Amino acid sequence: MSFAPLQNDTFLRACLRQSTAHTPVWLMRQAGRYLPEYCATRARAGSFMGLATNVDYATEVTLQPLERYALDAAILFSDILTVPDAMGLGLTFQQGEGPKFAKTVRTEADVATLAVPDMEKLRYVFDAVTSIRKALNGRVPLIGFSGSPWTLACYMVEGGGSDDYRAVKSLMYSRPDLMHRILAINADSVATYLNAQIEAGAQAVMIFDSWGGVLADGKFQDFSLAYTKRVLAQLKTEKDGVKIPRIVFTKGGGLWLDDMKGLDCEALGLDWTVNLAKARAAVGESKALQGNIDPNVLFAPPEAIDREVAAVLESFGQPHQGAGTGPTHIFNLGHGISQYTPPDSVKVLVDAVHTHSKRIRAQA
Repeated sequence: MSFAPLQNDTFLRACLRQSTAHTPVWLMRQAGRYLPEYCATRARAGSFMGLATNVDYATEVTLQPLERYALDAAILFSDILTVPDAMGLGLTFQQGEGPKFAKTVRTEADVATLAVPDMEKLRYVFDAVTSIRKALNGRVPLIGFSGSPWTLACYMVEGGGSDDYRAVKSLMYSRPDLMHRILAINADSVATYLNAQIEAGAQAVMIFDSWGGVLADGKFQDFSLAYTKRVLAQLKTEKDGVKIPRIVFTKGGGLWLDDMKGLDCEALGLDWTVNLAKARAAVGESKALQGNIDPNVLFAPPEAIDREVAAVLESFGQPHQGAGTGPTHIFNLGHGISQYTPPDSVKVLVDAVHTHSKRIRAQA
């Protein structure tokens, strides 16, 4: 399988802590409901899963934000819950509601039936990766992703989203043996899944530990971080001689940067509660940092968005320039973009990142 040569490698270079002419920017959930063209495609697809499981539709919506904005990366259009769906839990999305599973995993018998799923059940994802990579035609790199083992477990045990994580935490405290079994299977499933995305054409992969931050100190290390490490240990680190960067994002994980700086990955994603200068000092030379403007900044007027973008870039400070490697930054939101975001505000943000990051480099 051959793809067009990459024209804009800024994102990949920043992941690998190499110098770039500007700070690359992409947005979590950048192909989503804030775009009218996305809503139109979803309406044609009939449902979210109809969109995600159709290669042509998934390709179309992945490219939509790139037609509007000068983004430095594309991210596969899919969902973090495809893996437990392939395990037979029966994933559905109701309009205006979050995901729901027909079956939950809460008992010893439930756990006994869990296994790494047949990846052929996820062929639609890998076909979409290849299709998107071809459609990009080298414009920007393509990011593949998965939910973390802990985050997947939250949905599998709760049966959907949760306000208090009562079911999953009850299981963790009362039957840690069962929780560890679920997490081990999830970790091996996620690693197999991400490796298949890399084989299909993903040029970087990201692990979304969306609910790691709900855990107590100590429990995060044992039930989330340990299994993220298990995934990372199994991931391909290059394809055809080209490095495949790995990014780990833990929402609410700012408390544990000291624990995460030793992860075998290239970049750490940060939510908006973390000060980038302090994170840079804590993580040291080991990782690129990704993030971390508050997504709600996008509801402010253009001049405020411009000001806040500059503040985030200046908080990180002067990035590495020249030969070799050093501290680098990938601009992103501190979490996914809101469906209510004005599309024009996103252009203001993306353009401001490029403008201010070039200005900061010129001051070196």
